[in-house]
Amino acid sequence: MDRTSRHALPSAPTTLTTRLRWVALLVLCAGLLMIILDGTVVTVALPSIQQDLGFSATELSVVVSAYLVPFGGVLLLAGRIGDLTGRRRVFLLGVAAFTIASGLCGLATTPAMLIGARFLQGAAGAVASAVILAMVIGLFPDGSDRARAIGIYSFVGAAGAAIGLLAGGVLTETLSWHWVFLVNVPIGLITVGLALRFLPADMSAPTGTGRDVSGAVLVTTGLMLTVYTVTELPARGWNSAMTIVSGIGSVLLLTGFLIRERLARHPLLPLSVFGDRRVWSANLVQFLLVGALFAFQFLLALYLQLVLGFGAAATGLAFLPITVVIGIFSLLLTPRAIVRWGGRWVLVAGVGLVAIGLLLLSRIPVYGSYPVDILPATVVMGAGGGLTLPAIATLGMSTASAQDSGLLSGLLNTTQQLGGALGLAVLSSLAAARTGATLAAGADDLTALTAGYRLALQIGAAMAGVALLIAIIALRERHSARAVHTEIGFDHSDRSG
Repeated sequence: MDRTSRHALPSAPTTLTTRLRWVALLVLCAGLLMIILDGTVVTVALPSIQQDLGFSATELSVVVSAYLVPFGGVLLLAGRIGDLTGRRRVFLLGVAAFTIASGLCGLATTPAMLIGARFLQGAAGAVASAVILAMVIGLFPDGSDRARAIGIYSFVGAAGAAIGLLAGGVLTETLSWHWVFLVNVPIGLITVGLALRFLPADMSAPTGTGRDVSGAVLVTTGLMLTVYTVTELPARGWNSAMTIVSGIGSVLLLTGFLIRERLARHPLLPLSVFGDRRVWSANLVQFLLVGALFAFQFLLALYLQLVLGFGAAATGLAFLPITVVIGIFSLLLTPRAIVRWGGRWVLVAGVGLVAIGLLLLSRIPVYGSYPVDILPATVVMGAGGGLTLPAIATLGMSTASAQDSGLLSGLLNTTQQLGGALGLAVLSSLAAARTGATLAAGADDLTALTAGYRLALQIGAAMAGVALLIAIIALRERHSARAVHTEIGFDHSDRSG
């Protein structure tokens, strides 16, 4: 692929009016929200599921990993299939399968039935979500509208996890755990109907050629094994035979995939996509930052409940301010900032704020106060997240062509999932180790727990610091007005934005 075609932006359907573009965006975001919610909505329902279906304590974690493993493994492949066979078609297939799988989860009467349905749900969620960002780029090829659309997309992705915690608690307490899944059925059916009505049919036109079956098998199994290894790490430990064997196996499979892609005539993942600094820097920053943020959400929830004594509902509400601040920035402020200064500078500012927020939070005391010790740090992090997430999407998709926008969308989703899973596994393991060592030294339970959380948050801040250095490296090129317009999709001759 020559350089000119690499930077050709996928064009939006010419028959679509401005109003219908935004309606189509809302349909895509409805599908995304449903999928993101299911990553966390089940968390608060796990005790009820365990009691009702008879899961053992060790088996219960499979309810979560059965969703995460196929989700993280299928994203890259699904994005590429969208490029080759049509993104609208792939989105509809994914949402329909997700809806069916949700119904099966809600009707499950045995552990095996629930785990199998969760696996299907994770794979279907990956198929649908892998192509959403590519379709957003296709709907909004021009600067200011694209920046606003990416801001909405980023807010839905960020807010979905927090909303899932609240929704899961409400549904489980007022109805039953079954409705955590069954609520997706009417939402999914409505989303499919609206997608058939409002998503333009010509978004489904194939844009690529060639099939890389060997590469698809290698990357899918390699990523699934990687996610499995990471999600089981806290329970099995670093030195277990299963961790070592599965870790080595995932490295070998992914190495084989890279070798295959270098030699294949029609590779699933052309390695040339990493030739642009914006692509690899955006994905690497996201990998590190999401790892720190996933761990932050998990560890702060534990601190609020186990140390400060918050209930489940109060814990969910404690995350509401950060969600609101992310919304203010990603929906209102960040799109304008990206149009004016470009994604690189916005990314640096956002990552810096996230690092500062994590540093502030790493000072939490044993007998802390939410308004004094928690709220200010989470507000700073919310501002950073609201700047960072749209900027990452802007930079990661800034080189997208009609031939590979689904691939780049799937790649961004893959680094997000892998970063989140690995960050959570590593930092929670380190927190548990510090807690154990502090207990062994004679400290009380609350002091030991807080010591573990503080260490993990400090390491998370260090991860954000590394991400900040990478973001600064991405700024090494002269940041001209021309570069800003290229980033956000303006034609080079257009200076009116």
